[in-house]
Amino acid sequence: MKRTLKNLSVTILFSTSALLVCAQDDMLSMLDSAGGQKTHEKVLATFKGSKIVNAQSTETIKAKTCDFSITHRFGNMGTQSNGGGHTLYGLDNVTDVRLGFDFGITNDLTLGFGRSKQGELIDALVKYRILTQTLDNHIPISLAFYGDMGYNPQKASQFYSGMVMSSDFKQNDVHRFSYVSQLIIARKFGWRFSMELLPTYQHRNFVIGNINADNNAVETNDLMSLGAGMRFKLTKRFAIIADYFYTISPYRTKNTANPFYNPLALGVEIETGGHVFHINFTNASGIVENNFIPNTTDSWAKGGFKLGFNVSRVFNVGGKKRK
Repeated sequence: MKRTLKNLSVTILFSTSALLVCAQDDMLSMLDSAGGQKTHEKVLATFKGSKIVNAQSTETIKAKTCDFSITHRFGNMGTQSNGGGHTLYGLDNVTDVRLGFDFGITNDLTLGFGRSKQGELIDALVKYRILTQTLDNHIPISLAFYGDMGYNPQKASQFYSGMVMSSDFKQNDVHRFSYVSQLIIARKFGWRFSMELLPTYQHRNFVIGNINADNNAVETNDLMSLGAGMRFKLTKRFAIIADYFYTISPYRTKNTANPFYNPLALGVEIETGGHVFHINFTNASGIVENNFIPNTTDSWAKGGFKLGFNVSRVFNVGGKKRK
């Protein structure tokens, strides 16, 4: 386990260094487009929305505005994963839907909450943008902190499903909380391409201590993962987006009894006025990190990918200033 964490640290360090030093030509071209003058002017729209597909971005909601989002995941498309024509390639099924409301306290601080179908999860989030990349490379990256607290209000028979209850076990509401902490390190390489890394820590107050029979590893309350995301613009209003999370968990490594697959998402992003519309495919059934990081059990290779979409609409709730 220590060796795995050491390898992860090296990976994060190497990847972050790469973000800091490469693509100077692209940055110079951005400076040229700004008039050829070096300033500390901030880089705009590293990503268009607050999320890529599954992954958060460094973007925050502007002050005194509210972002209402609907995120939808259908069922598996492939026949080998209970999809195919009889389920209209997953359209008959819904694995998760989330309604979210995010509010900009300041231009750099966002608070939000949402409710998901999977696990009936209610979550509250905070995102704070610590650094914003500048055109003159004075600040070479954008950096944000993201935190999420989730509460699972399911019936006890569902929440504790799969556990053999002993007479001395006491149910407790504290069991139902889970937490995610994440750093988001992003860089915009010219006007077309943006990339980010997301070192992530998750804690779940309650897990069933199952054992991986293939390596005798036990499920743990704490998980470490490293995410990566990208956006490549083809036109002014059309882009390709993707993100991926690698989770460090011996329990999930080659677990034949309870298979686990790292979440991978691919999609397209369309800008239409005040809307940002995502059409995507992902093997993750959950939408919030509390669900999809520990619980992605479908394989792309076996047709376990799902059609999904994200729709976001921003409203100004601060009112107009009088002249």
